[in-house]
Amino acid sequence: MNKQTVTIYDVAREAEVSMATVSRVVNGNTNVKPSTREKVMKVIEKLDYRPNAVARGLASRRTTTVGVIIPDITNLYFSSFALGIDDIAAMYDYSIIMANADQGREEKVVTDILSRQVDGLVYLGHTMTDKIRHEVERTRTPIVLAGMIDPEGTMPSVHIDYESAVSESVSRLFDQGIEEVAFISAPEYQVDDELGRFNGYKDALASHNKTLDPALVLTAENSRYRAAEEVGQQLIESKAQAAMIIGDELAAGVSNYVQDHGLKVPEDISIVSSNNSIITEIVRPQLTTIAPPLYDIGAVAMRILTKLMGEKTAEDEIIENKNILPYKIIVRDSTK
Repeated sequence: MNKQTVTIYDVAREAEVSMATVSRVVNGNTNVKPSTREKVMKVIEKLDYRPNAVARGLASRRTTTVGVIIPDITNLYFSSFALGIDDIAAMYDYSIIMANADQGREEKVVTDILSRQVDGLVYLGHTMTDKIRHEVERTRTPIVLAGMIDPEGTMPSVHIDYESAVSESVSRLFDQGIEEVAFISAPEYQVDDELGRFNGYKDALASHNKTLDPALVLTAENSRYRAAEEVGQQLIESKAQAAMIIGDELAAGVSNYVQDHGLKVPEDISIVSSNNSIITEIVRPQLTTIAPPLYDIGAVAMRILTKLMGEKTAEDEIIENKNILPYKIIVRDSTK
């Protein structure tokens, strides 16, 4: 394998461990089994993976800081991304400036971060406005999108195939004999990558010879737990036998709401969530969910950013604008 193309993802795959484990070994973290450490080190030697050498090459950059824009720093979904970003940043000797961008504040936060002359940005926002795009292009600041899709396809992004994941999840419900499946999301998810998710829902309908029923497409006020009350009541009134819900907090809230109002999960209604944050395991019953590799998405995004910032890309190495990682469907007690 070409030395210049070896990444932490290559090492993790070859050693059959997580990217988190590789980063712990490289960073000297003692919380790794000796046998696992030995296996990872052998793969590092075999592939000639030398992150520290690259880090030294990057050290001459202006600030050695990276801005990370997170829509909601209290959301466990985004904190999982941030852990992967932080581990790779530490490996390459970059400091992180993390900024919380509540819905509607993204443009101001990006402008503020860029004014600090960061060497690059990892953007986890729900939307990429024209103003944000203009500011990033004007300052020529490298940027990578994590967990979202650039609708124009001009910025590097790391994510899963949302359309396929939702289609597979909803199809599984139909295959169990369920006739009506609702689709529930929130405004912050109805931009950019949301088209992929909703298209996945429509694909599942089409592949099972079902027509789209607008009464089964529900929108919550936002994706937080307390927004579930209104949409939960709408779900009960829809008589749907299952719901594909985008956002773990919202899914947990809907699950609790329908149970508080006399329905049993999954006997009366099945619930499927989208992100596999710890919330899906805390709620009862535990939620069946799409499981994106959240840590890996953050880690890969940060690794791509180091290449963009360091201009160390080999002539035969292309940084793809769409970097799609594999996902899983984890079946728990909220579905039959």
